[in-house]
Amino acid sequence: MAEIDDIRALNDEDLAEELESTQKGMMNLRFRVATMQLTNVNEIRMARKRIARIMTVIREREIVESS
Repeated sequence: MAEIDDIRALNDEDLAEELESTQKGMMNLRFRVATMQLTNVNEIRMARKRIARIMTVIREREIVESS
C-alpha cells in the first residue's frame, strides 16, 4: 500500500520518467529470463505490477483533469 502512495506523490514528469525506466527494466528482465540469467522470476511480476500502478495513477490524473 505504501508503494502506491509513493507513486501518487510524484509529479507528472517524474511519473513519466519512472514509467520509462521501469519499462526498460522489464525489458532487461525479459532478456535475462531468455538467457537463463535471472534467478528470481518474481521480479518480473513485481515490475509488471509497478508499471500497472504507475499507469493507473496517470489515468486517474487524466480523468480528474478532464472533469
